[in-house]
Amino acid sequence: MPFKPDLHWSDVTPEALFLNRRQLIAGAGALLASPALAETPSETLEPTSLEDITSHNNFYEFGWDKGDPAAKAGAMTTKPWSIEIGGLVDKPGTYDLDDLVKGQTIEERIYRFRCVEAWSMVVPWNGFELAALLNRVGVQPSARYVAFETLLRPEEMPGQRDGSFPWPYVEGLRLDEAMHPLTLLATGLYGQPMPNQNGAPIRLVVPWKYGFKSIKSIVRITLTDQQPPTTWNILQPSEYGFYANVNPAVDHPRWSQASERRIGAGLFGGRVDTLMFNGYADQVASLYAGQDLAVDF
Repeated sequence: MPFKPDLHWSDVTPEALFLNRRQLIAGAGALLASPALAETPSETLEPTSLEDITSHNNFYEFGWDKGDPAAKAGAMTTKPWSIEIGGLVDKPGTYDLDDLVKGQTIEERIYRFRCVEAWSMVVPWNGFELAALLNRVGVQPSARYVAFETLLRPEEMPGQRDGSFPWPYVEGLRLDEAMHPLTLLATGLYGQPMPNQNGAPIRLVVPWKYGFKSIKSIVRITLTDQQPPTTWNILQPSEYGFYANVNPAVDHPRWSQASERRIGAGLFGGRVDTLMFNGYADQVASLYAGQDLAVDF
């Protein structure tokens, strides 16, 4: 069955209610029954607490420690915010984020996805399908890839003041990946605006890929006919390929990817087997038919 969410952003359940199952069933039964949740592998798992989601982050523009983003990202200015959209599109230009979200062709909804790096979370995102935005600006027939770029503002992002990365952070998707209904531009958590440390005000979420593929604080989107560079592939091409699909059968050169640690599950109870495509194989495996995923990693 194809994934097709049908909840508006205003239907997102607050964290306290989301975590209280009895209240959820009694007061928001429609949310639990929605295809937006019922058709994803995250539905059987408890969502991660907002505290854990917002305190354990990779956002290297603010530092290398998992707590650095929460401690240092508050200084980042997120209003006003605009996104430059260009390349192989019919309507290139600089778009105000509020206008994009409030546009008649784009509506925010709730999505509950597993996100995985060496650790994993179940996150109730609110946002909209990337495809809705791309359809709005018009994708030209020659486009094959979508490139993304993060904000470059070292006066507010202290991690950008050193030479550890080739700033700004860049990422990319193949066009069919970008147009898949599971691929989101997320603008919040638990129905609240996106916290700075999680990539405010808008970030990419691709739930079947490792977390480093989820670029934060996006300021530029470009459609292209050439595979775009991506930051981690630039830094370590032997370790980080373009695709970044969750594949437990292919180890990272320096560690196994066969298992993951669930944040919030406790020190001894949180290690679980990693699922192919992070559990979304039924929805996305067809995108890679015929590819050698040990080569296209």
